[in-house]
Formats: sequence, C-alpha cells, structure tokens
Amino acid sequence: MTEFKKENPKLTADEKLNLLVEFGARISSELRLDKLLDIIARQITRMLDVGRCTIYLKDVERNELWSKIAQGRGLEHTEIRLPLDGNNIAAIVARNGETINLTNAYEDERFSMAIDMVNDFRTHTLLTIPLKNNNGKVLGVFQVANKADGTAFDKKDEGILLLLATLAASSIEIAKLYQDVHVAQLETIYRLAVTAEYRDQQDTRAHLKNISIISYLLALALGMTKKEAELIKNASPLHDIGKVALADNILLKPGRLSPEEFEIMKSHTIYGGRILEGAHSKVLQVAHKMSLYHHEKWNGTGYPKGLKGEEIPLEARIITVADVFDALCVSRVYKKAWKTEDAYLHILSESGKAFDPRIVAAFKKIFPSVRKLYTNQTPAEENIPTQTLPTQTGTAQNKISLS
Repeated sequence: MTEFKKENPKLTADEKLNLLVEFGARISSELRLDKLLDIIARQITRMLDVGRCTIYLKDVERNELWSKIAQGRGLEHTEIRLPLDGNNIAAIVARNGETINLTNAYEDERFSMAIDMVNDFRTHTLLTIPLKNNNGKVLGVFQVANKADGTAFDKKDEGILLLLATLAASSIEIAKLYQDVHVAQLETIYRLAVTAEYRDQQDTRAHLKNISIISYLLALALGMTKKEAELIKNASPLHDIGKVALADNILLKPGRLSPEEFEIMKSHTIYGGRILEGAHSKVLQVAHKMSLYHHEKWNGTGYPKGLKGEEIPLEARIITVADVFDALCVSRVYKKAWKTEDAYLHILSESGKAFDPRIVAAFKKIFPSVRKLYTNQTPAEENIPTQTLPTQTGTAQNKISLS
C-alpha cells in the first residue's frame, strides 16, 4: 500500500510513456516479492497521479487477501488481511474478476472504512481492478484511490490500470514462486540442521535461532551488506551437519573424551564438508565453509587443517564466535550452562588466539543486543530479525485482520 503527497505537476503524455517503459523494465528484473510490490505501487501512484495505491494478493490457503502497509501512523511493514469471502470491495473484485469504480466511496455500502482508519486516510474515489495471469486466473486486485485533480476515475484510467496489471501479473507470479522456493530451501536447511543438532541439544530451536541472530549481527557489524548478512544467517544452522555421522557413545558422552574419542569427534567437520561440497546454492556454499572450518583457530591451532588467520574463510570465523558463545551459555549433556557475562569474557580473552580480533571487536559492539537473547527479552535493534527460521511466509511481521 503506497501513498504520498503530490509533489510534481501533472505528467505529460511523453512522461507517462517513459514511465510505462520504465515500469516494464523495473518489474521484469525484480525477484523479491515485497520489493516488487513496492515498485509496482509507487509507479502506479505516479502514472495515475493518485493519493494511494494498494495491491492485494490472494492467500488461497487462508482464504484471505493480504497487503503490506507502506505508510501510515508508524505501521510500516504491517500486513493487512481481508477475508476473501467478505463483502468489501477488494474481496468482491477478487471473487468475480470484474472492475468496480466508486465515485463516492463512503456512500457505497460495500466500502469498508476500517482500512482508512488504520492508515489515517480518507478515501473519496476508488478504482479496483482484478489482477489476472495469462490464463485468466485472479491473483489479487489493484486498487487506487483519490485522483489528484479531485475528479472521478474514468474509462481511460480503468484501461491504464488494467494494462499495468497485465504487465505486472507475470512478474508477481514469478516473484511468488521464487519466494516459495526460497522459503522451502530455508525450511529444508533448518530441518537438516535439526537432524544434526537434536542429538546433543536440549533446545535445538533456541540454539539455531541464537547462532543465526548472532551471526547476522556480526556480519552487519563487520560492514557486510544486508544481503550478505542474510546468507550468513541462513547458512549458519548447518555448521554442525557433520554430527550426523558420529556415534552416540562419542557425541553424547557425559564425561571428558579420550584422545582417541576426540579425534573421532573432530571428524564431524570433515563429514560436514563432504555432505555440502559441490553445492550450487549460495547458501549451501557458505554452509560448506562453515561446516568444514568452524573449528579452525586464528592462531593456527584448530582443526581439521590447522589454518591460520585469514586463511580461514570469513564465514567460518563468524560462526565460530557465535557457536562458541551460545555453546557456553546453554546446558549440554556433558556441561552446565555458563553465565552470559562469563561467556562474554571468554570470547574477549580468546581474541587473537581462537578468534579473529576484528570479529571479537564486532562482538563487543553487538553484545548488548546478544545479551537480551539470553534474558527472554526482545532485541532492540531494528536490524535483528525477530524470526530467523522460515514460517509460512518466510518472515515475521505485524498483521491486522479486517472483516
């Protein structure tokens, strides 16, 4: 849902044509669904010179329509959901596939004022058209409100919006498919990680969540882009996948391992590397580095290859700090949990020995946020993902359901 104050004079025919060309070029190259919908909504808002554009997509499993709020009283990134079998304009258009054009929205009994109340917006005129794919299947609806010149929407406006919807439909379908594949990949990664971690963890989900968040924050603190940090976060749960190859009498031994047993334990890095080697996925390529090298040490005394300093892949150096800190803070079959402050001091003491000093310095910066993970508090920083593992939509967000 996009809305803004009018800043430019009315567009000329040539300017509208240029926007149409730009519209096609931009949407054809964007695979991220949220970003794509934002681009579409903003372009439509400019081309039709309207006060607001809303894109609703069908969620067939929930029998709902959903849309993101782009602006409005601090509700950015909030998701609005409408029942698909409801009597509101968007649901009606999504069901029957026909255009509805209101010249006075508040006088039409089908119009719901609830959405205006949520967005702090007053709808006067409203044009809603179906978003259909090449087979005529309705994917959702496009809805625009309040022409800047105060007039009602005419047949020309309907035609332009239908054209834009036709151009956008295939891009939206591709982006939805890409998102579904991405979420499925993350879910597979998570379930593989659980397979390995479940054997010696009392709370597998908490461990995977913690190392994912810590790794993500470390990556950002080191100056990585958000996209690079996301790769680190999503790959981190697989760092110990090689544990699946270890026998229970080694992995679950409550006491100290003998030298022979420890050599067997160290082999989980080799097994992890073998499981993930040759992957084409970027996430699995990062996970391969993590699984093989997360027990290497900055001073060269680690295993399996005794790499030193920057010979160790950066991804592995990051997960090493995150994994050791969380391992110290939680109970395992062979140890009790450390106090958070003691674990923090241990990380600092190993700077230049086990850990890359630059990553330890980054850990010091993010520690106030990390500490909250272990005191049942919500991390304060806006960059911390509140849900690092895939759900039905792949991310956590606020939701408002309206009938």
